[in-house]
Amino acid sequence: MCSIFGMFGLQAEDDPVALRRLALELSQRQRHRGPDWSGVYQDETALLVHERLAIVDPAGGSQPIRSADGELALAVNGEIYNHRQLEQGLGTDYAFQTGSDCEVINALYREHGADGVALLNGIFAFALWDRGQQRYLIARDPLGVCPLYWGHDREGRLCVASEMKALVGVCADLAVFPPGHVYDSSRGELQRYYQKPWRAYEATRDVDVSAQDLRAAFEAAVHRQMMTDVPYGVLLSGGLDSSLVAACAARFARHRIEEDDRSEAWWPRLHSFAIGLEGSPDLAAAEVAAKALGTVHHGFRYSFEEGLDAIPEVIRHVETYDVTTIRASTPMYLLGRRIKAMGVKMVLSGEGSDEIFGGYLYFHKAPDAQAFHEETVRKLDALHQFDCARANKAMMAWGVEARVPFLDLEFLDIAMHMDAKHKMAGKGRIEKAVLREAFVGALPDEILWRQKEQFSDGVGYGWIDGLKAHAEAAVSDREFAAADKRFPLNPPATKEAYFYRAIFEQHFPGDACAQTVPGGKSIACSSPAAIAWDPAFAKAADPSGRAVSGIHLSANT
Repeated sequence: MCSIFGMFGLQAEDDPVALRRLALELSQRQRHRGPDWSGVYQDETALLVHERLAIVDPAGGSQPIRSADGELALAVNGEIYNHRQLEQGLGTDYAFQTGSDCEVINALYREHGADGVALLNGIFAFALWDRGQQRYLIARDPLGVCPLYWGHDREGRLCVASEMKALVGVCADLAVFPPGHVYDSSRGELQRYYQKPWRAYEATRDVDVSAQDLRAAFEAAVHRQMMTDVPYGVLLSGGLDSSLVAACAARFARHRIEEDDRSEAWWPRLHSFAIGLEGSPDLAAAEVAAKALGTVHHGFRYSFEEGLDAIPEVIRHVETYDVTTIRASTPMYLLGRRIKAMGVKMVLSGEGSDEIFGGYLYFHKAPDAQAFHEETVRKLDALHQFDCARANKAMMAWGVEARVPFLDLEFLDIAMHMDAKHKMAGKGRIEKAVLREAFVGALPDEILWRQKEQFSDGVGYGWIDGLKAHAEAAVSDREFAAADKRFPLNPPATKEAYFYRAIFEQHFPGDACAQTVPGGKSIACSSPAAIAWDPAFAKAADPSGRAVSGIHLSANT
């Protein structure tokens, strides 16, 4: 993964030297995403800057990637997992210039135009410039794993960047570029290219997926996403999702060791990473999982004070004031720094499973399969503003790429086509039982059947309690009483939320920045639908999983 910055609509009267300097300065704000190399493309109408984190073809593959005739320039943040299949299926004779998995985007554009984006299986955000046609494409992956923002500067030029910070002070109308969409300048409008039949419950009714097929599909997803030419590892919290990712990765890593006869090498031996406060539930569970899987495990501890010290930088990097996201991003940010220090550049992570399988504890309250399914679709649509942003930006703050096999598009098609009646929890059935049943024997029972813990809970219950106490002391009653005056857009509902919002405003002033973060009530990552399922949710104010009384074993309400 990397960062991109693009500027389109340059005019003859513009100073090209000054614009190049400006673009480099703005791109530098996100250089943590791509510390390995910088590349620039500029002509009379367009300007692209790329900050590279070299994962595939590290010796080559520099960007922006140019076509052989020099007419196409491409800047990509991401990975294209099916690039080899796409290259083999090309009908045109495109002359590849690099070994990068991303160059297939140029080839698909030559053959299919903007429609080629729908063929990609990967995580990506890109800007492609066609000098001959004076045409550009901007696109983002279907789930929004890779961040992307856009807006117009005061001269009306369109700017696009991987992170919002690159556009602050430049674009008054900056906004999130929506996942699953492509903007084609020749058409002049956003178009949704990712639309699946499974979004409607009727398309899934009575569809069953066997445990064997579900397991095979996920194993294939993990295998696809192990595509790398640099040292990698797995995030292992000891929860179900990260442990399943680690179990699959460990299996394929062992095969690779045997085939390469490099069993004594540091890499490709599989290393796993966890973090938490002293006494963290996750650290203890991760040790159990790692021992069973045979990974080289690294469990790191942080103090509450270290986490609190990091929060301003976490908010600057993750670009949010959402309470749950900041709580969970902080330990992940600290873990990313440790991973970077060990020379690892890519990790596999377990995000997305809870959205697909209804893993959040409030799903126990779903009244029927249709309501359950519709909520999983809504959760997937919103994921780019929550867990995807956390996993991507907290890790990329240190130049570590996080990949998310549960959101692999081929696996998603299989898992989301399943009738939600098979996924439902409650009445003694644990959340994500269908997934657990598919992997019986792959993990110790104490991990396979471990209750759902949100990451911000699992790192140690003292983390959230300490943050609340600190905010209570830091924000006066008088300040909080006037919260809706200072922050009329999405006014904070708690002192902790006020504390985060004030820091966010320092880095990202103005309504346009504030509007990039979703507002509204959130209980255990729930939604208005969940409150409708159980009115008791409306009485709580905390988004911790422990707030789900009667379900979580450590419920505190």
